[in-house]
Amino acid sequence: MLESIWFVLAIIAVAFIFDFINGFHDSANSIATVVSTRVLSPIAAVAWAAFFNFVAAFGFGTAVAKTIGNGLIDLSVVDPLVILGGLLGAIIWDLITWHAGIPSSSSHALIGGYGGAAVAKAGVDALILGGWVKPILFIFVAPVLGMALGLVLMVGTAWLCRRATPRSVDKYFRRLQLVSAAAYSLSHGTNDAQKTMGIIVGLLVSSQHLFSDFPIGAFHLTTATEVPTWVILTAHAAIAGGTFAGGWRIVKTMGSRLTKLKPVHGFCAETGGAISVFLASGLGIPVSTTHTITGSIVGVGSAQRISAVRWGLAGRIIWAWILTIPASAGIGGIAYLVLHLVIR
Repeated sequence: MLESIWFVLAIIAVAFIFDFINGFHDSANSIATVVSTRVLSPIAAVAWAAFFNFVAAFGFGTAVAKTIGNGLIDLSVVDPLVILGGLLGAIIWDLITWHAGIPSSSSHALIGGYGGAAVAKAGVDALILGGWVKPILFIFVAPVLGMALGLVLMVGTAWLCRRATPRSVDKYFRRLQLVSAAAYSLSHGTNDAQKTMGIIVGLLVSSQHLFSDFPIGAFHLTTATEVPTWVILTAHAAIAGGTFAGGWRIVKTMGSRLTKLKPVHGFCAETGGAISVFLASGLGIPVSTTHTITGSIVGVGSAQRISAVRWGLAGRIIWAWILTIPASAGIGGIAYLVLHLVIR
């Protein structure tokens, strides 16, 4: 069965299901602030975010996909079961945290599940340890950078608007928040959709011998860093569809329970988050958009007063971040071992 083209294609379908769940789980990243400030209705917000998630397919490169595809796991270890085990680890962890309303990182769930499945097959030597430094480092850098940018933007904006009336500030930033929400959705689609692309590229490269006589040329890759156009477009379409479906449990946590937001706060949080994620994407780092926007929201809330942030809830979120890679790695490893016993 492992030597079946159709089995490989079925795993590609599972990868796009993960991408859909990623959009579903992370829709809060793109829309929580714009919904909580009542700039857009929930339906309008998810449509706005989904559109810009898909638009990100055009012109933003594939540096993150290349990191995932050949920078984390030795491709000689990768086979369809490693990919499938990794995807199942990520999907299961995403669904657990979604049910709990915790905004964990789909990005780290994916690389954790992928790494766990590879280790279950071939041990720690399966990991390209140098490639894990930046993703793990950015578990801490991303929220701190988002927090710093959110804080600076909020303080700067408050100073610029110090003579304006609250009503005029609210009216002005209700319009500007449409722009910042679009920018954050672009950055979200740019970084997150590429992770699924990288997984699919790794699968296609490891299964090239199966496609030697396959009639569709789009499945034939010449290098491990080549990302076919159909993979790019389908990945962005899947994450956009998931965003449109919405993940309302996490929207509530991000948009109102962490701190109270007005349009000016939403604008600063989304702008700070977008800058952070675009920077990471340009460097080819699979950063967590969840960590980044959470940090930005905390930074904006802290600019008002430290007590404006519900630090107990923030602590629960941080624990979810810390646990995501080891938990999804454990699930991915178990999934690989079970699949190895069941599928021959």
